[in-house]
Amino acid sequence: MPRFPAEWEPHAATWIAWPHHEPDWPGKFEPIPWVFAEIARVLAVSEQVEILCHDESVREDAEACLAAHHVTARVRLHLKPTDRVWMRDSAPTGVLEKDGQLTWCDWGFNAWAKYDNYALDATIGEFVAATTTRPRRAPERADALGRVVLEGGGLETDGLGTIMVTEEWLLSGVQDRNPGLRRADYERIFAAELGCPTTIWLGEGCVGDDTHGHVDDIARWVAPGMVVLAHEEDPDDENHRRSVDNLQRLRAARDARGQPIEVVTLPFPRAVMMEGQRLPASYANFYIANGAVLMPTFNDANDRVALNVLAALMSDRAVIGIHARDLVWGLGTLHCLTQQQPAGRR
Repeated sequence: MPRFPAEWEPHAATWIAWPHHEPDWPGKFEPIPWVFAEIARVLAVSEQVEILCHDESVREDAEACLAAHHVTARVRLHLKPTDRVWMRDSAPTGVLEKDGQLTWCDWGFNAWAKYDNYALDATIGEFVAATTTRPRRAPERADALGRVVLEGGGLETDGLGTIMVTEEWLLSGVQDRNPGLRRADYERIFAAELGCPTTIWLGEGCVGDDTHGHVDDIARWVAPGMVVLAHEEDPDDENHRRSVDNLQRLRAARDARGQPIEVVTLPFPRAVMMEGQRLPASYANFYIANGAVLMPTFNDANDRVALNVLAALMSDRAVIGIHARDLVWGLGTLHCLTQQQPAGRR
């Protein structure tokens, strides 16, 4: 049986894609490549960074931005056409086989059942597997109706056989990823493909989430038996009802070892609005790298509170804030744009 390792386990690399699709940040694209360069700079301190570039002009832009940030080592650029940059969802999920070797679990991708232009992103799994020379499998539905469509941002594991997902993402009427699949079907898929026999079902994701409820904006494992949960204290904010429900579910849950879960709360920043639209701003969308935790910040008083919470929980890594107020206009931040390559056993 494969094992889906926790994000804090060693990485061989982090995969990202260089931004080029201006409509993802309408009117605010100009600063975005510089944010990506800063992300690459922080990651490259402790691990390899693999960057997909849509074409030669995008690669030249990436080279210039990285050079300006003095990123000269542990970075490799690849020419690979992409539609968008959200590699957590379009790139494959790394699992470890019984012998400790890496295999890529390449889910079907349909752009969150919302956009028509995703044909290039749907081939990222094949490219990553070929580039890393590691095996790739594309899970099929048991009813022979095609690939299982999932995104990495909806999957959160402790590395010990427990997975967290949301009902909004997979079971609500607004999503259209795998018509006909039910709760038990997904639980069988998680057990067979990821080695996770225990599924914790949360309720809804955060307000403004373009993915219909990805778990990585609300609840994250930070250690075996410990979850940080984005919690909104203001009862007049819609995130309050959602986070209270998820808090109750986590407190009643048990992990794959049969143990209760310790829940630590993270605040939300105040609502981030752009052109009348509420954006999915959440400190829970952090990324755990080999030597650092990258956490989105929003020029908010709660930035410091959230940074201190994560620093206390993950003292073995530097907790670094990355300005994400412009980035979240693309409806995602740090966890959404990264995908780890588990180190595996040599």
